[in-house]
Amino acid sequence: MTYLLIGGNSGIGLATAKLLQSQGHEILAASRSGDHLAALGIPVQPFDALDPQPLVLPETLDGLIYFPGTITLKPFHRLTPEDFLNDYRVNCLGAVHAIQQALPALKKAPTAAIVLFSTIAVAQGMAFHASIAAAKAAVEGLTKSLAAELAPKIRVNAIAPSLTATPLASMLLGNDAKREAAAKRHPLQTVGDPAHIAQLAAFLLSEASSFITGQTLRPDGGLSSVRTF
Repeated sequence: MTYLLIGGNSGIGLATAKLLQSQGHEILAASRSGDHLAALGIPVQPFDALDPQPLVLPETLDGLIYFPGTITLKPFHRLTPEDFLNDYRVNCLGAVHAIQQALPALKKAPTAAIVLFSTIAVAQGMAFHASIAAAKAAVEGLTKSLAAELAPKIRVNAIAPSLTATPLASMLLGNDAKREAAAKRHPLQTVGDPAHIAQLAAFLLSEASSFITGQTLRPDGGLSSVRTF
């Protein structure tokens, strides 16, 4: 299979690239920075979610994953319109640009899959997350709409993790005390592992998930749905 990764030079994206490559798939990438992907022998072309450029794509694609994201954590009264717009552009409009460009190639595959990324903060209200939650809620809406419009040939699903140990989340997990406190907030008493989220992304691309579309899967350690008291 031939898969296009948008972003993916670190964290969950890089873990997914390594996993898909180990499974024998052909991986292409488009990323703002691509040194770690290139080190795996994956061809990388430029992509900036805030200033999308035309992508050079193969005739046929079997799947696309959009990884770029933001973590804008501020009290609501300090959030500016620019904060909201920036989060929306990176998380939602960037995905729109990438999917619209890739759609002809995806349609030429016998079946194809698109995987987007949301956040636990959409399902579980969290203080200081207004901007990113609003942007990711748009991603979940986009997921359902595209799943309906592109069925039955192209499946579209989203993944909404809780806090995961990635470079993007380093400010929240920067020392042992922070990591321990974050882990204790989850019923499973741990934070997310990029390798585990990568397994889910690979599953959603694969034929093993061929009866799943329009869904947002929530690998969040039980935080959005479970209480242990």
